[in-house]
Amino acid sequence: MMFKMNQLAVGLFLFLSSLFSCQQKGDFKSMNVDDFDNLIQNEDIQRLDVRTLAEYSEGHIAKTININVMDDSFASMADSLLQKDKPVAVYCRSGKRSKKAANILSEKGYKVFELDKGFNSWQEAGKEIEH
Repeated sequence: MMFKMNQLAVGLFLFLSSLFSCQQKGDFKSMNVDDFDNLIQNEDIQRLDVRTLAEYSEGHIAKTININVMDDSFASMADSLLQKDKPVAVYCRSGKRSKKAANILSEKGYKVFELDKGFNSWQEAGKEIEH
């Protein structure tokens, strides 16, 4: 009887661990600078900067909302500030945090476009920024 209980516990553990380790990543599209720039010309596209407030205040793309993706309340803040029926164009400094944010948002039902190499690539391309 004890052996069957251990087998059952091990089976349950393996099932649960596989469930959590194989979480599906969100569905979003990464874009280069020019495609991202063309996309955000559309007034219906929501612009989201997911860097820290300090980074944002040093310069950002015009008309962007700033929500730090590393903040524990990122998901709830996004839900209160963004509209699910409009696409979201998201970026960070280099592209790593924006991919994290894009995963979170797309899993919550947002249509997400992400600036592949981030604000760094935007600046390198000579695109307009606001301070």
